[in-house]
Amino acid sequence: MTTDDPLRPISRTLKRRGTIAPTKPAPEDAAAKTPSPARVAAFQTGLSAESKASAYLIAKGYRILARRFRTPYGEIDIVARRRGLLAFVEVKARASLDEAAYSVTPQQRQRIVAAAQAWLMTHPEHGDFEMRFDVVLIAPKHLPRHLMAAFDAGA
Repeated sequence: MTTDDPLRPISRTLKRRGTIAPTKPAPEDAAAKTPSPARVAAFQTGLSAESKASAYLIAKGYRILARRFRTPYGEIDIVARRRGLLAFVEVKARASLDEAAYSVTPQQRQRIVAAAQAWLMTHPEHGDFEMRFDVVLIAPKHLPRHLMAAFDAGA
């Protein structure tokens, strides 16, 4: 089999491996990427809860350094600073404060700790700060509840 293009076999191999994106997305792929209404509502609820938590922390004297800090290891909802303290904050919104408190799982804690380590690697200027893992609970008809030192890196 002879071709005029010497790169054709390489191109075919790369397409097979998924290195080269297809030129046109398949119609079923576009439908699969459309989020469900429940997923969109959950996302909007999360954004609203994070905004409320940020405002609450600012009122308590914290300075918000980052929101929704994403890493390959996980996501930190809020990174906040207050004097010599660096707080990695997880925000949980549920129907009641108790439900919100119990929704922070050990697996989520591990992801938050790993994401915090990634934050410190990308922001070495915060390496000397005291660090803490907090949780802010959000529920309808309640003020936000800030659980300081809700868990530690060893948990």
